[in-house]
Amino acid sequence: MDDTIIVGPLYEARKKVYPQAVHGRFRRIKWTILGLTLTLYYLLPFVRWDRGPGLPEQAVLVDFPHRRFYFFFIELWPQEVYYFTGLLIIAAMTLFLMNAVAGRVWCGYLCPQTVWTDLFYAVERFVEGDRRERILGDRKGWTFRHIRQVATKHFLWLMIAWWTGGAWVLYFSDAPTLVKDLATLQAPFVAYLWIAILTATTYLFAGHAREQMCIYMCPWPRIQAALTDEWALNVTYRRDRGEPRTSVKKAEQLREHGQPAGDCIDCHQCINVCPTGVDIRNGIQLGCIQCGLCIDACDNIMSGIGRPTGLIAYDTDINGARRLAGKPPVYRLIRARTLLYGGIIALVGSIMLYALATRSSMSVNLLHERNPLYVQLSDGGVRNDYTLRILNKGSSRSFALDISGLPNAALHVSGVEPAADGRLIVEVGQDQTRELRLSVQVAAAMVPERPAAIEIRATDTATAQTASVGDHFVPPSR
Repeated sequence: MDDTIIVGPLYEARKKVYPQAVHGRFRRIKWTILGLTLTLYYLLPFVRWDRGPGLPEQAVLVDFPHRRFYFFFIELWPQEVYYFTGLLIIAAMTLFLMNAVAGRVWCGYLCPQTVWTDLFYAVERFVEGDRRERILGDRKGWTFRHIRQVATKHFLWLMIAWWTGGAWVLYFSDAPTLVKDLATLQAPFVAYLWIAILTATTYLFAGHAREQMCIYMCPWPRIQAALTDEWALNVTYRRDRGEPRTSVKKAEQLREHGQPAGDCIDCHQCINVCPTGVDIRNGIQLGCIQCGLCIDACDNIMSGIGRPTGLIAYDTDINGARRLAGKPPVYRLIRARTLLYGGIIALVGSIMLYALATRSSMSVNLLHERNPLYVQLSDGGVRNDYTLRILNKGSSRSFALDISGLPNAALHVSGVEPAADGRLIVEVGQDQTRELRLSVQVAAAMVPERPAAIEIRATDTATAQTASVGDHFVPPSR
């Protein structure tokens, strides 16, 4: 029988992380990506694109009321949802490719959680000071100065979170109009609801949860660990060069006497700058998002003490073993999995580009009436009824309808009279669909013995462009 008694909590309490500011190459890359992505996110709804009269002028718009998605010159309809499937495949393969090349580089530079958390940290440093000042402020408790700083910080966080939620809803309606309606309290309730939800989640995730989102809630670190291999570049502490750790002065003395001394001086700067509080010297860990800030911190220290930079760097496990064996490092960015991921991205992207380049600005759909399948007329003839839907993805135009595949069949459209030349002409407005009740009638002497394949064609009267759809004409059972 197990007599083990557990005393205390069953999980480790959170240790608050106070990331220190750092300067260097990877920090500049992160600032650049942060600036570009947030500028794009906040300002893109206000970019205009002229699509002609009667159409939205917003460059990127998800138009739910009219069931359209606009992206500059591209307009997607609900029937073209397969394009989004292609985008999801490309996004997944790109994520896999990034992982195969440089581990969790997505997490460290491009993940929205990382980007907004970086921004919130920047605000925190601006208001409360760097790592040392923030730690001392928390230790002193709720002094008037500390209360003022914390209140200012949270106010700025809420403003960023509020504009983040506000920018998101602008993608679903005309941005300038919606901004005016929101300011005058005339916007729909659902807009305020989603702004409130996204404000709360941004404030909670970027301001409070922070590294806990990456460590506990995000599934990608677990998935990434199963997808990576020994050739993927990861932020690595080069133990062969850093150990044994010692002080700067003692290391110099050991080297003077020909004894081994590592370059790591145990300054903890790599830990202090880490946004998740990881000690990279313990190897790759779940909390490491591969942001490279510890590389900048370590390089600054190495430069200051006159040692070569690169004690912490993007490297592979294989190269660590090769350096211990006195062999030069080897890098294989081009290998089976990177070629596979790149090939899938290229293939799916090419298919999507071809489909976009060759897609028609019109299409037709036909649905056979099932109850009843046919109608026996008094003169012995037979009629089948259908629902015809014409999709016009361009300007207003007229379509002539005709049928093939069934000799001497008569075509009738409810509410549409034949033109002077006998053709059935229907009008479809700009960027609209029109649903018609269509009947195909066959005289008694021409009724087929078995279901016959038919084709309904819609021809643009101005350009002669055609779209067709097939179905069957069903006769009475014999």
